[in-house]
Amino acid sequence: MGLSDIAAGLTVTTPQRERGVATVDATDVPLAERLAPYAEDLPCPAAVAAALLDAYGAGTSVGAAAAAAGVAPTTGAKVLHVLGVAGVNPLSPLARDVVADWLDGELARSEAVTLSGASDAEFALGAYCATHPPIEGAKAVVAASREPDSRAIAARERDALAEAVDTPDGLR
Repeated sequence: MGLSDIAAGLTVTTPQRERGVATVDATDVPLAERLAPYAEDLPCPAAVAAALLDAYGAGTSVGAAAAAAGVAPTTGAKVLHVLGVAGVNPLSPLARDVVADWLDGELARSEAVTLSGASDAEFALGAYCATHPPIEGAKAVVAASREPDSRAIAARERDALAEAVDTPDGLR
């Protein structure tokens, strides 16, 4: 008997729900308001950065998240980089070394672009990432917005177990 024989006659009666990347924001203040103190250092308004983070956190690509937030893909990548999101720099470690040599004045730009093997846009984004470190305060805000609230989780777990665990008679 094969799997097709076992599955014969089975039907799915409940549709599955589309689920994105699970995120939990344990704060009461909207992300845009928490990013507002860093708005001067962001390549776009704080509200746009928050929309970009929400779209990217839902599992979309940088380009799709940027489109959802209403900014160019390169601007979206810049915003995610300065907010501390890892993996936005398009350059390999060797290409990053080439960019560093170019920034130090050891190479001409045309030579650096050729040696890096990157397109002009990738090289420019890599140079931006090399010259603009993540904003520490904003990085912490973003990290906090993506971490679950341990107190809320503990309370849910305690409530879920409350009915399953009875108090011993001698402790009442």
